[in-house]
Amino acid sequence: MPCVLIVEDDTDVREFMDVLLTTHGFETMTAANGREALERMRKKKPCLVLLDLMMPIMDGWQFRAEQLQEPGIADVPVVCVTAVAEHSERIARLKAPCLRKPVEFQALLDAVEGACGSGA
Repeated sequence: MPCVLIVEDDTDVREFMDVLLTTHGFETMTAANGREALERMRKKKPCLVLLDLMMPIMDGWQFRAEQLQEPGIADVPVVCVTAVAEHSERIARLKAPCLRKPVEFQALLDAVEGACGSGA
């Protein structure tokens, strides 16, 4: 079963994405910040990371920089799910597509299915 890592500090948003994906046949892991996400990825490699950018402890930019430096998990695709409105070089450095919050159900599912295939 494809596993998606949801990295989001807002509990309601994290739970919404978790329920949406599990009801569509995906296994999920969740993390409230980038540090937790890296720890989870080292234990179980997901098919995709849904990444918030603005988080405490380790934000999405820090997470992505560390992820890309770590050979065992550098190849895991990331889709940013963020309210950050900028389309700057900073976003481009993430080397990841971004979905704008509030994210539409179908856009989120399309992104997950594009990276992981269909759920079980």
